[in-house]
Amino acid sequence: MASGDQTAEIGEPGNMEEVNEAQGLEDGPSLKSTMERNGKTQPDSPVKEKKLGMMKQFRESMKRVGERSPLASNSKGSKDRPYSDQGGDSIDPEVTSLTHQLPPTHSPSLSAGSPVASPLKSPDPSTIGDSLLKKGASIRRSLRLAGNKKDKTLKQEPLQSVTEITVEEKREKKKEEINESYILPEIPLIPPSGLSAGSPVGSPLKSPVGFFQIKEGGEIAEDSPSSQKKHSRTHSDPSTIGDSLLKKGASIRRSFRLAGNKKDKTLKQEQLQSVTEITVEEKRAGEESVEIKESYILPEIPLTPLSVMQINELIKTEVLEEAHLNLLSLRQEFQRERDECTEEASPMELAKKEKDLSILYIAMQEKVKEIVRNSNSLPSLNKELLMHVARVIQEEEKREAEPGGVVGLGDWRGAWREAVSEGVEATLKRVPLDRPEQNASWLAIHLGLLGKAILKDLEKVKRELQGSYPPSFNVFSTYMSCYHGAVSQHLNTLQQQVTDLKDYYALLDWIINRYESENIMSSPSLRPEIEAEKTGLSLEEGFLDQLKGKYCMRAKEDMRASLDKILELENEDIWIKKQAPETDDEHFLNSDIHMDIWTNVKSNAVNSKRIDVNLEMRVVCSCLEELQQFPKRFETKLRYCCNSVENPSLWADYQITYINSFTALMEHMEGYRESCPTQVDHLSREVDGLVHRLVQSLEDQFKNDVRPYLRRMMTRKWLSTDEDFQQLYSRTEKLTHRCSQMRPPYVQTFLSCLHYYVVKEYVSQLMKNNYSCKNRKHDKAATKMRAQWDKLKDLFEEMTTHDWLHPVGDHLSNIIGETNKRDIKKHLELLVADYPDISKKHLSAVLYFRGLMRGRERQVILQRLTELKRELGTAGNIGDNRRALFSDMQVTVTNTDCLADIPLFCFLLPDS
Repeated sequence: MASGDQTAEIGEPGNMEEVNEAQGLEDGPSLKSTMERNGKTQPDSPVKEKKLGMMKQFRESMKRVGERSPLASNSKGSKDRPYSDQGGDSIDPEVTSLTHQLPPTHSPSLSAGSPVASPLKSPDPSTIGDSLLKKGASIRRSLRLAGNKKDKTLKQEPLQSVTEITVEEKREKKKEEINESYILPEIPLIPPSGLSAGSPVGSPLKSPVGFFQIKEGGEIAEDSPSSQKKHSRTHSDPSTIGDSLLKKGASIRRSFRLAGNKKDKTLKQEQLQSVTEITVEEKRAGEESVEIKESYILPEIPLTPLSVMQINELIKTEVLEEAHLNLLSLRQEFQRERDECTEEASPMELAKKEKDLSILYIAMQEKVKEIVRNSNSLPSLNKELLMHVARVIQEEEKREAEPGGVVGLGDWRGAWREAVSEGVEATLKRVPLDRPEQNASWLAIHLGLLGKAILKDLEKVKRELQGSYPPSFNVFSTYMSCYHGAVSQHLNTLQQQVTDLKDYYALLDWIINRYESENIMSSPSLRPEIEAEKTGLSLEEGFLDQLKGKYCMRAKEDMRASLDKILELENEDIWIKKQAPETDDEHFLNSDIHMDIWTNVKSNAVNSKRIDVNLEMRVVCSCLEELQQFPKRFETKLRYCCNSVENPSLWADYQITYINSFTALMEHMEGYRESCPTQVDHLSREVDGLVHRLVQSLEDQFKNDVRPYLRRMMTRKWLSTDEDFQQLYSRTEKLTHRCSQMRPPYVQTFLSCLHYYVVKEYVSQLMKNNYSCKNRKHDKAATKMRAQWDKLKDLFEEMTTHDWLHPVGDHLSNIIGETNKRDIKKHLELLVADYPDISKKHLSAVLYFRGLMRGRERQVILQRLTELKRELGTAGNIGDNRRALFSDMQVTVTNTDCLADIPLFCFLLPDS
């Protein structure tokens, strides 16, 4: 046996732990016994054994067995020599039989100050059972290692390998975030002797059960005292303690089986591993289904609290249960001292203690908030820590109603919700967000990542955090509510940075369509919890309407910018280069202006309709309002840029092209008349005005072009040559052919106007009294007029709606070509019937061109016209007011007949 000093030195807990860790063993007392034996080796003496008492013989045998064990690393020569050299071959059969006959006794190595031996420090019988289990396992391992002498060499090799494996497992034990199940070694019915004073399992404060206590009948109850050992968040998981017990049990069983039958060694190890794996899976499946109950049993509050610094350190290291119990103890102590008001408790001391309590409570609440705030961003190893947080909150809520106004912060549940909200805000802030100048799609990308982050966070809340709190905390509902509020604030901040239409669209689309969709809040992965929750955002009143208004204003501004860009492109690509317009598939002159404008309006309408039908109407109306100003702006730009166009044909092509383009644009916009009738009406008036002005400009250009040739009609030169008429016909023909590339309905209107103008101007030349066909030239003039008229009629036959103009040339040709003056009256009836607006002045001018300038026949003809007009007037058939031809012609008055105003009866002879 070692001396007293040696025993004290070897028995220090620190040294024992180092030796245990170095050898990969868990049984400190057994190792201590071996070290004491190595300190002083005594030879075996049968005579001496007989003199010793039965108990002493048993103890001496145990010591010799420890010397022979290769686990006693401090024994001299134990590393190189076989077991037979270390003091004996085997255990005496006599002694072996005693171990089965004698009842187990307490080990003499159990010190008086051991926390297990002391009834004051170890009231829990389960703790003593755990320590006895370890000691018994150590004794059985030593007994079996010194078993049959025949297998010494065979046992040595696997035993050394077991020791190495145990060291590795010991090191793995220190790694963080290990969560496995374990199989507790078989608990002996009778506790073995040799329980060490330093057994770590015996301490009730170091029990891995945490908030659970042993009930009657061996069941585990909630809320038993947890360990006083300081542990961090990563070591607070009870599964970590389970890992340690698993490894200890596995090491003990391997030692048992290594000393057994060689045939069964491999089979037993494989069975142990498979059982462990199955148990781990079952343990994980069981943890998922466990719910934290609402009720709990508060562990016993210490009578004497730790110091303020110690409690604060426990709070910092997140040993919340122990910290809270000591904080409650300190609080009770303060209450007692304040209520008793003893002389020893001075007001200064009470004030100081109250201040300390306040500081500790603030620290506790801040630590609770920190844990809750970070709970969803840390690995899922803090379930027990969150359970402690919940119990602290519940306990403080119970004590808020205590009388006396004892120190306490109050509203712990509100602080918890605030921490949840802060954690949610931190999650949103971690989502990447580029600046607009860095990425044109900055907002769309951010919103996509934001939705994924929200869904991932809520899935974790449902899967992990929800089961870490009692039901009254309504964890999922609280997180949902916090997300609604935090996302609403985040969107309000984002919209202040939005300037582009696509970003307004992305923001509105995400709020209205995507946030509550199955991609985020209505995800199947959140069911059934999500079905009972409100999935909408907590937006400020009027926020969405304000955002829609900004979207409409931006759409209107973009519409104006787009129209300006269209004008610039048209000028650069067409007008400056004086490039002829292209034709479309229908052979109409075409410009892409109407398609560009319609595509812009249509895209805005389609996009806004995905968000809201009412928003579609507002956006379309905004675009049409901006489009109302475009026709005048376009006309101004066109005339400014095309003034230098010297080719009349090219200018005419431009005008026809844009008549077609704006006609097509108006057809597109008519589709929005039902939703925006006022805006469509205003736009229609503006487009009609532009088209009318373009048509009028084309007509004016033609008039200016043919005016010189018309002026020489019905003159001596006209009668002798066809040059002027050919020019008139050629230009008219070109224009009508060009108008075939004009879209309806303006092509018919324009050709009708052109037909009317040519007919009117041609006939008007008769009203100028520039020429009179004398010497029977009226026959030649009538023949020429009939031929020219036929050509003009053929030219407009299929293009005009003014077919009522066709007979006028024939009527006038018949009057002019009539050989007998008296027969002219016969042609008046048809002329007046087709053109009732003809007057005596117009007929007088025709007769003047015919050469009938004066005389009785002329007066008779004019009188007949008056009678026919009177008859038509009496019959009520005054003709169609729309068929006014002669009323638009001015007559040049030439008073060549001095008898024109004399009544007709004055010319009649008595016999007539």
